[in-house]
Amino acid sequence: MVGRLLGWQAVKRNLDLAILLPLFASMVFWVPVVDTIYAHQQDKKDDLKVGVKSTVFPFVDSNKMWLTGFRIACIGCLALCGFNAHIGIYFIFTCS
Repeated sequence: MVGRLLGWQAVKRNLDLAILLPLFASMVFWVPVVDTIYAHQQDKKDDLKVGVKSTVFPFVDSNKMWLTGFRIACIGCLALCGFNAHIGIYFIFTCS
């Protein structure tokens, strides 16, 4: 997750927070999406047995709504990052 931030800083040689903060926020919004989808596919039953507090359980009744919200937030942050960096909307497709 931090690799994108370090890569940007290494290539551009600056720490522009208007670019890096939305980039970091997009990664934070992406983590629950990936974790929830993986938990649904692989280890939901095992998590119940062991007592792991996965992201599947807090959103049980509204998983689709929460995942959609996190995805929209992630894409919105990537779009803001691309806009602030003057890269354009194409940045979303190359970064994801």
